[in-house]
Amino acid sequence: MVAFVLSRVVRALVVLVLTVTFVFIVLRLSGDPAQQMLSDLATPEALAAFRTKWGLDRNIVEQYLIYVSNAFQGDFGTSFADGREVFVVVTERIPKTLLVTISAFIVSALIGIPVGIVAAVRRETPVDKAVMAGAVVGYSVPSFLLGVALIYFFAVWLRVLPSSGSSTWQHAILPTATFALGGAAAIARFTRSTLIDVLDQPYIAAARADGVGKAEIIFRHALPNAAIPLVTMLGFIAGGLLGGAVLVEEVFAWPGLGSGFVRAVNNGDLNVVQAMIILFTAFMVTINLTVDILYAVLNPKIRLQGNDAS
Repeated sequence: MVAFVLSRVVRALVVLVLTVTFVFIVLRLSGDPAQQMLSDLATPEALAAFRTKWGLDRNIVEQYLIYVSNAFQGDFGTSFADGREVFVVVTERIPKTLLVTISAFIVSALIGIPVGIVAAVRRETPVDKAVMAGAVVGYSVPSFLLGVALIYFFAVWLRVLPSSGSSTWQHAILPTATFALGGAAAIARFTRSTLIDVLDQPYIAAARADGVGKAEIIFRHALPNAAIPLVTMLGFIAGGLLGGAVLVEEVFAWPGLGSGFVRAVNNGDLNVVQAMIILFTAFMVTINLTVDILYAVLNPKIRLQGNDAS
């Protein structure tokens, strides 16, 4: 098990290093930060002074080596926009994003898994069809459009919830609901299809023939065997929440990583954009690593195959 985990950690670190390198190069080839920050009206002298101040006058290899060296020491540079350390600019937004994304993930799982189980157990009934119809709608509607609809219904029409901001706990309800509804729909659909596949297996038929009760079949025999693909789906949902934050946080003016990323891109704040992309990548790598480890815990055969392959 230790060898399996170490091999996955090494792979995760390699992916992260390659991503840092790719992002660093692409961002510097995509445009001149000096032009973006100072506008087209800036004099050549002002542009040259800006590049010198921020080390942009060096060649790209030298810039990269300096950046990596500083990053290993926890120094991700300084924001072009306000002169603060990038680490501070980014980390102050993390709690807001985690508040809504973790809450949404929990709500999605608590709704989606039981609903999917009910739909699978009562497949081809009106309950199943109603659940799947709702899941299709919830999964198909874009998150930003769903957010706007929730604002109109709860903030404009009913006037029971605030439409934007983050000063009270009520402000978190609509962003969390926007994240959670789409995730719950996806989880419900996947849980249903996975559980149906398991329930159609011969060993489930044999258990029924032996007089095993329906509840025991579901919770003791079917769900454990459906756990591995379900873990994969939950990993996708968790990763998608952070990616969706870019749109949802903008809709609700929620001061998290997503809205901060949009602002940094618009301002040409290269160091902040770079740090946030690295953070997003690190989050996704961590999710994938966690899923791999859970695979090994749930199914020892995967762990053994992974050790043989490595």
